[in-house]
Amino acid sequence: MTRQVISGTLLDERVVYSLEEVCQVCGSRTEWVVELVDEGILEPTGNRRRDWCFPGSSVHVAMKARRLQQDLGLNLSGVALVLDLLDEIEKLRSQISMLESD
Repeated sequence: MTRQVISGTLLDERVVYSLEEVCQVCGSRTEWVVELVDEGILEPTGNRRRDWCFPGSSVHVAMKARRLQQDLGLNLSGVALVLDLLDEIEKLRSQISMLESD
């Protein structure tokens, strides 16, 4: 039997993260997270960059965006499109599941 080691980061969806914490969790530069915000991929609360707060779901999205860029070589516009399409697929699957259970 082959043993496989799985690693990951547990995020509490109720906790908000600062810009610095998002960068730390994602292993990214501040400029990259700012680019995600500029592209509309992430939507922090707070008016100024130093006041930005991100919910755990945003951290999850940022980590997905990082993987899409690294694995597929997508630019941020492509990442935004893929994330929107994945979200739409999830919604459609949920609707199909609801219809099938009725």
